[in-house]
Amino acid sequence: MRPPRIGHDAYATAFGAAHLVLVVNALLVVGCAPLVAVLATTDPSLSWPAIACAAALTGPPVTGAFGAFRAHRDGERSVLRPFVRAARAGGWRALAVSAATSATVTVAAADAVLIAGESWAVAVLPALVVVAALALATGAIALAALAEAPRTPLTRLGAVSAAVAVRRWPFSLATLAVAGAQAAVFVAAPALAVGITASACLYVAWAGSRHALTPVLRPEEVPA
Repeated sequence: MRPPRIGHDAYATAFGAAHLVLVVNALLVVGCAPLVAVLATTDPSLSWPAIACAAALTGPPVTGAFGAFRAHRDGERSVLRPFVRAARAGGWRALAVSAATSATVTVAAADAVLIAGESWAVAVLPALVVVAALALATGAIALAALAEAPRTPLTRLGAVSAAVAVRRWPFSLATLAVAGAQAAVFVAAPALAVGITASACLYVAWAGSRHALTPVLRPEEVPA
């Protein structure tokens, strides 16, 4: 009895996925070079202000990655063109989203460290954790929305993304889980995190955020 043969389509799908992962990772390293450099060369416990500033610049390249994922889902073979197209279209809006997200998470984390030794900290720390988590989930959803509709006004983008992050919280939890997993991989194996898992984790975050946005997207923006 002959073993089942793997068809050409299966090979094409596997190579396409590998190509997507590797190229998006390379583009993310270039686009997020300041953040990668700070994380790789400094002690995060001492350089957190620089990390916060570098993270504030990551909105356009992350939006570019989301745009590449969307184009790949739609059947486009190129990765570079949709990445650059989405990053440029997101532009200053994506930058504003990443800056606001970085600032919110940094302030919440700094406050948590500052009050950790106080007797009343137990009443405040959970709120700070929720604020940071909501900021991360909202930021991911907002960047996914910009990959779909880059001309969305910033105020509407923030309001809708925050509402979706709360109402469709299971997808927000998934985004937070992959963010935590990526952070753990970076601590254990930085090369692996930068070279392979970054785009895989972003794909999961994009897929969940994109699905969470489905009820608020216009009909022409929803895939058939």
